[in-house]
Amino acid sequence: MSRGNGHRLTVRELADRLPTPAGKRFVVGFERGELTVELYKPQDRDPQQPHTRDEAYVVVEGRGEFVMGDERVPFGPGDFLFVPAGMTHRFENFGESVTAWVVFYGPEGGDPTA
Repeated sequence: MSRGNGHRLTVRELADRLPTPAGKRFVVGFERGELTVELYKPQDRDPQQPHTRDEAYVVVEGRGEFVMGDERVPFGPGDFLFVPAGMTHRFENFGESVTAWVVFYGPEGGDPTA
């Protein structure tokens, strides 16, 4: 039983839409229910503020440090980073640019069972 169509996104397809006309460094590629997939490409600095939903990143390109709460971890291509709703987080010391898939999911406020 099918419940819709499959969907494919490419980094190139979404990166070609960045920055947006409004200067944003992320673009939404897919939404379904409580799932949102974006491509994020900050340059020079990452101005993120805590989000209201749980969030996962998969780094496509770039290296540096990722701040999540009081922790600072190195990151590079292929790394997976998870940030619960409400946690302070940002990419730092990444040079000119970093590119990452961003996956928001679940309810506002984050997973209530966590």
